[in-house]
Amino acid sequence: QVQLVESGGGLVQVGGSLRLSCAASGLTFSRHVMGWFRQAPGKEREFVAAISWSGGSTLYADSVKGRFTISRDNAKNTVYLQMNSLKPEDTAVYYCAANPLSGSSWFQSGHYDYWSQGTQVTVSS
Repeated sequence: QVQLVESGGGLVQVGGSLRLSCAASGLTFSRHVMGWFRQAPGKEREFVAAISWSGGSTLYADSVKGRFTISRDNAKNTVYLQMNSLKPEDTAVYYCAANPLSGSSWFQSGHYDYWSQGTQVTVSS
């Protein structure tokens, strides 16, 4: 059974930092593109970041580029999202996701087969 379990969400002040972790099981982690998405109340789910099998390639949404860093540790079957310089508009439920096909579009949520339960990130004003 595939599971993606997140941790690290919570409250943080404006300008602060937070690190999200997503531990995967039940899949060949090193052969999945891993992505992060988020969804704010009343808004569509949006792409945040993605990372290739061994971490050699990354992709970021323009809204987080330069502030967020995606990384992965295949020995731990874990993908991370380091979030710095957080803004109130970063407030959302964050999801990690696994995509078995590296040839698909990383920024399209429909190409990801497995999803975490989501974790709330709230940036205080």
